[in-house]
Amino acid sequence: MLVADLMEYKCPCCGGKIEFDSGLQKMKCPFCETEFEIDTLRDYDNVLRESEAAPNEMEWHETPDEWSGTDAEGMSVYVCNSCGGEIICDDTTAATHCPYCGNPVIMMGRLKGALRPDYVIPFKLDKEAAKAAFASHLKGKILLPKAFKTDHHIDEIKGVYVPFWLFDTDSNARITYRATKVRTWSDSRYNYTETRFYSVDRGGSVSFEHIPVDSSSKIPNDLTESLEPFDFSQAVDFQTAYLSGYLADKYDVSDDQCVTRANERVRQSTEKEFRETVTGYNTVKTENVNIQLVNSKAKYALFPIWLMTTSWNGQQYLFAMNGQTGKFVGNLPCDRNAWFRWLCGVAGVAAAAMLGICYLIWLA
Repeated sequence: MLVADLMEYKCPCCGGKIEFDSGLQKMKCPFCETEFEIDTLRDYDNVLRESEAAPNEMEWHETPDEWSGTDAEGMSVYVCNSCGGEIICDDTTAATHCPYCGNPVIMMGRLKGALRPDYVIPFKLDKEAAKAAFASHLKGKILLPKAFKTDHHIDEIKGVYVPFWLFDTDSNARITYRATKVRTWSDSRYNYTETRFYSVDRGGSVSFEHIPVDSSSKIPNDLTESLEPFDFSQAVDFQTAYLSGYLADKYDVSDDQCVTRANERVRQSTEKEFRETVTGYNTVKTENVNIQLVNSKAKYALFPIWLMTTSWNGQQYLFAMNGQTGKFVGNLPCDRNAWFRWLCGVAGVAAAAMLGICYLIWLA
């Protein structure tokens, strides 16, 4: 475990902590309410870049005796510039809060060199919007236990900048299909069916930009993918000011490790695009697929996500909201008794409908 340096944004008017305000899209001091344009804090990022080549003048010391080797592995200690308290975090944390004074802090060493993101999509929605989305998510769920709405406990709500690799590539594809056209007719004696078989060939290229792949091992990929799409047109060049007041992780899964998942998404999308061009047939079956990916490259970005954990009945549930669009996802518990009653109700309606149809047939 090591001691390293922090960056904190201080208000030049009153000395209070300043954070990024998602509603204003500016930095704001909550004490004197002074607002700052993001560009006015660009000098901080210039200092960050210059520090990449500067020698490390901080004093590094060994892990305290009370920490075992296993406990200290992958952990770092930062000293808060405001209160002097020690901030202990793992080696993927890039921004957090001091647990003693609450000041937002940014781990400079986690955002230098190859670890420095190319882009960031700033938060557009705040914590209150996340709470409202959670309440809305519970509405209309007829199989949700009634007690969950009143007895669940929100353990934590946190805005996190999650690291993503963004892949660009061109997909050159040639796909062949086996298709049929079926024609039926009849005369006074027979019913006829004519089936014609076709070999359909498609070839071409599809370009893909900014295919996101979650590069944090802490968050399930299916959760982050379910929050898509993110609007990349609102992405900006990375500045550390956007992280102030939020949590942020650096990637711990490399682009080489993520490229397989990106390639699979490209292949699925390419096959879907090509398949949609094969029309006018009764049946279509893919026979052969040849897809080559060229001109591939990857960029590093941080995307805004609100994470919420709740506990109920001895279990924890994870929910997430896209901090840009407000899309909300998460699994909910199911009331088995309510499910059984609903199933019986559906079966009863289906049985009543069948009896009605049989009665009408009998009358006819």
